[in-house]
Amino acid sequence: MTSATTRVLLADDHRMIRDGFRLILDAQPDMRVIGEAADGSRALELAAQLRPDIVLADIRMPGIDGLELTRRLAGPGVDDPIRVVVVTTYDLDEYVTEALRSGACGFLLKRSGPTMLVEAIRAAMAGDTLLSPQVTMRLLRRLTPSEPAHPATPPLTDRERDIVGLVAQGKTNDEIAAHLFISTATVKTHVANIGRKIDARNRVGIAAWAWEAGYGTRSEQ
Repeated sequence: MTSATTRVLLADDHRMIRDGFRLILDAQPDMRVIGEAADGSRALELAAQLRPDIVLADIRMPGIDGLELTRRLAGPGVDDPIRVVVVTTYDLDEYVTEALRSGACGFLLKRSGPTMLVEAIRAAMAGDTLLSPQVTMRLLRRLTPSEPAHPATPPLTDRERDIVGLVAQGKTNDEIAAHLFISTATVKTHVANIGRKIDARNRVGIAAWAWEAGYGTRSEQ
C-alpha cells in the first residue's frame, strides 16, 4: 500500500453487496477496503477506530440508518468529518436531498455499476461530488422555485455567479475552466470561496443552493 491509497469502509447489511464492492475496490491500484459493517452502529464504531478516507453507506440498515450515519460522520458541526458516499437501491428524491444536506459527498444507485462507484470515490477524494445520472438533474430542477428569490447571503461576484450557474448544470471544474477561459486551479479557488460564502460543504450543496436560489437557470455566457 502506498501513501496515495484511498482507505474505504463498507457499510451495508447485505453480505453479497459488500463482497461485490470489495472485489471492485481492491482491484483498483489506489484503493483498499479496510473494514466492513452490517449495520450503522458498527459502521460508526469502525469509522472512529479506523478513520477511513471514505465510507460507502447504504441507507436502509439496522440500528443507525445510512442518513443518520452520514450526519454523524460528515454533517454540519462535525469537527473532523469523514467523507461519505451513499450507495443505495432506493431512487427517492427525499433520500437524495436528505443525504446531501447531511453532508454526503456522493449519491449512487447500486445499479449504476462498478465504474461509477470507483469514479465517485475518486471524485470525493478530489473534493468533488458525483451523483448517479438518473437523479442529478431531476433532483436539482425539482428544487427550482417558480419565482426564484435569491436568499440573503454574502454577495457573489459576477464570476462567482457564472461558476455557480455552471456547477448547477453539472459541469466539472475542467469544463468550467474551458468555458470561462480560466485555469482549473482558479475554478477550484472560486468554488471553495463560494462554498464558504453560502455555507455549502461540497459542490452538490452549491448546486442545490443554486437551484433553490434561481441560479440553476442562469444561461451560459
